[in-house]
Amino acid sequence: MSAVTATATTGTQADARITLRGHLRHTGALVRRNLLWIRQDPESMFDALLMPIVFTLLFVYVFGGSIGQALGGGQERYVQYVIPGMLAMMSMTLSQGVGTGFSQDFNSGVMDRFRSLPIGRGSVLFAKIAVELARMLFATVVLMIVAVLVGFHITHWAGLFATVGLSALFASSIMWIFLTLGVVLKNAQSVQAMGFLVLFPLQFGSSIFAPPSSMPGWLRHFTDYNPLSTLADSARGLMTGGPVAHDLWLTVGWSVAITVVMAPVAIHKFRTKS
Repeated sequence: MSAVTATATTGTQADARITLRGHLRHTGALVRRNLLWIRQDPESMFDALLMPIVFTLLFVYVFGGSIGQALGGGQERYVQYVIPGMLAMMSMTLSQGVGTGFSQDFNSGVMDRFRSLPIGRGSVLFAKIAVELARMLFATVVLMIVAVLVGFHITHWAGLFATVGLSALFASSIMWIFLTLGVVLKNAQSVQAMGFLVLFPLQFGSSIFAPPSSMPGWLRHFTDYNPLSTLADSARGLMTGGPVAHDLWLTVGWSVAITVVMAPVAIHKFRTKS
């Protein structure tokens, strides 16, 4: 029996012996470990703190006037348009951190230690996702504070909370992709580079920063089914009023489909990594 097969078999047998309560306990302990690591390395929170500030100020004050006029208003109109889209952007951009962190843990030997312990293999991945979701919620709070300061009006508080929940659902599905990349790619730099190649066209080929009406036809068709567009449009409908149902269900469908496909792949790759 090869080393990889032996590792997979051992991991599967260990998971089979652990009860649901055991998995939850292991996940909680690993979440605490990851939070303590952030406490010891506060610089790891700089992206969650600075990204919402920098992107909001950049797009509002550099592009807000011109795009706002295209929307039939000015900078104030653009603020109401772009802030819900920023929530969608953060849900995907911050998700990349789970893959780079996972890769760093492999290269430092931490994952070898985890896999030698009698803990559920899925618990390691779920703990990573839980901590990254906490980082995303922190970034959301920062974003909304900056948004109010630049003139965003929260007219539907229930819609705001629903948007945060929807963004968390979508982000958790995307994290399974980056967890897989964190396992199969050799280092954090490779994960970051691959993430950039995926994120950049998805973010700017969407309705996050500008309405698709001015885009060429082929790109409009892409934005119609881009999950970031459906998430951004759902957020606008929930937070500022407007149609929601179609984009909401598309976003939920994307989230469920990505999770169903990628979660088993990520767990399998983690179990069998030599």
